[in-house]
Amino acid sequence: MPPRSSWKGYLKLSLVSCPVTLYPAATTTERIRFNTLNRKTGNRVKRQFIDAETGEVVENDDQVKGYEIARGQYITVEDDELSAIVLESTHAIDIESFAPRTSIDERYLDTPYYFAPDDRVAQEAFAVIRETMRKEEDGQHPRVVLQRRERILMIEPLGKGLLATSLGYGNEVRQADAYFDDVSEGYRD
Repeated sequence: MPPRSSWKGYLKLSLVSCPVTLYPAATTTERIRFNTLNRKTGNRVKRQFIDAETGEVVENDDQVKGYEIARGQYITVEDDELSAIVLESTHAIDIESFAPRTSIDERYLDTPYYFAPDDRVAQEAFAVIRETMRKEEDGQHPRVVLQRRERILMIEPLGKGLLATSLGYGNEVRQADAYFDDVSEGYRD
């Protein structure tokens, strides 16, 4: 039985549309996780937020998010304001263009997901979309809202299903030049 889906919606390619479900392809449940304990008592400890200037504990009700606009100057943003600007998922992924898989720099690959048809009725349309993609031999790069954030996906056939990989944006991937400026070219004859 597959894990719980991350997203449900429609996958559209030209005039063909089908309901699909997106499942996480990777899991972190098997990672070893440690708790922080009090060395003397063996009890778990709780974290508290402390005011950086006064040193006093700040309770949950007194905490607010802030965006730094200048050193030490913040614009506060309330939870209801954040809720008002949350991107709404359209629940439709419209594949509009194809691009060579080799045009994606590996550093931009982020999180893998599996696309599967949402029900038995969708399987034929899903197969049509998958096989069309297979013939194109290029990846597709539509945008979708996942976990309240717009993401670009690379979608490609994988066996009987589709593999969707979220891609990082240009401002999220550091360029290598600064790291290798002082590295010599190496041995030359």
